[in-house]
Amino acid sequence: MDRTLRYGYDLTVRLEDKLGTLAALGEALGAAGVNIDGICGVTSDGEGLLHLLVEDPEIARRTLEENGFDLEVERQVLLVDIINRPGELGGIARRLAEAGLSIDLLYLTASMDLVIGVEPVEQALEILRA
Repeated sequence: MDRTLRYGYDLTVRLEDKLGTLAALGEALGAAGVNIDGICGVTSDGEGLLHLLVEDPEIARRTLEENGFDLEVERQVLLVDIINRPGELGGIARRLAEAGLSIDLLYLTASMDLVIGVEPVEQALEILRA
């Protein structure tokens, strides 16, 4: 596979679905110098679940905790630079499925990196490199 594969860090944050909460989170991370490289969020039943792709999870974690945000999970994820064309997702997902690996998180960054949550992430990297 002729693409760049690397690791990244995804933080799962649970937020109250309340006006200004996301703004406060973004301001706190920005003031700490944390850039959000990718983001995915949904709300349901008065709560928001946010996935943040960050370069330095330690600073992000500390900032979130110091500002009262509920960090649920911090994990290593796989980043795959993809080409915007039909079949890209299917090809990647099929290779992982054939190896018995299940994707449990998936979102796209603005720079066209596919963020993949899969365990074990090291095995997924090797499968997609082959």
